[in-house]
Amino acid sequence: MSTLLLRLAAPLQSWGSSSKFEIRTTEKMPTKSGVVGMLAAALGLGRDADLSKLNVLRFGVRADQEGEDITDFHTAHSEKSSYVTYRHYLCDAVFLAGLEGEEELLKKLETALQNPRYPLFLGRRSCPPTLPVIVGIRSTALETALSEEAPLSERHEKMLRIQIETDSSGAGLMQDMPVSFDPGRRIYGYRGLREFFVECRQKETEHDAMRELR
Repeated sequence: MSTLLLRLAAPLQSWGSSSKFEIRTTEKMPTKSGVVGMLAAALGLGRDADLSKLNVLRFGVRADQEGEDITDFHTAHSEKSSYVTYRHYLCDAVFLAGLEGEEELLKKLETALQNPRYPLFLGRRSCPPTLPVIVGIRSTALETALSEEAPLSERHEKMLRIQIETDSSGAGLMQDMPVSFDPGRRIYGYRGLREFFVECRQKETEHDAMRELR
């Protein structure tokens, strides 16, 4: 198996998994439904498309810069009343996301992300990603790729949080497996989730103070 690594960074991101109506919260890490939605947009898939080939990819994410939770509010009006909606965002967050699967499919997704059919966004349409999105394809398992890749942010913590999809017993559950994005019939299934921390492995560079004097 190989792993496609993505850089998910933007001034604002929002990754909802269960919020509805007036209060729209965000998870602290990107959701599988949000990332699969971004891949579907890059491929040009419709809202009623079969997502099974994307859902089979094992998903994981590492927080290189967790960002700050901020809240925005909007006032909505109707003929009879008005009300306030609250929307939560992650500000200045940087994540390393990984998708493990067959290399042929990963290369197809890499090409699509380089030339997306529809605009890409990080959870909400108002949150376009900053470039680059693609880090590259690694010939390693998901856990290894997320643990060993150099940090994407200079403001990273010494210990980096990782959430990874798993089938093992005792794992937590999250309802962010997209079955259908059809606006009239949105369906999300559950997936196992394991969280752990790894020590940051900053790439070492050799410094030669006399190089410019030669």
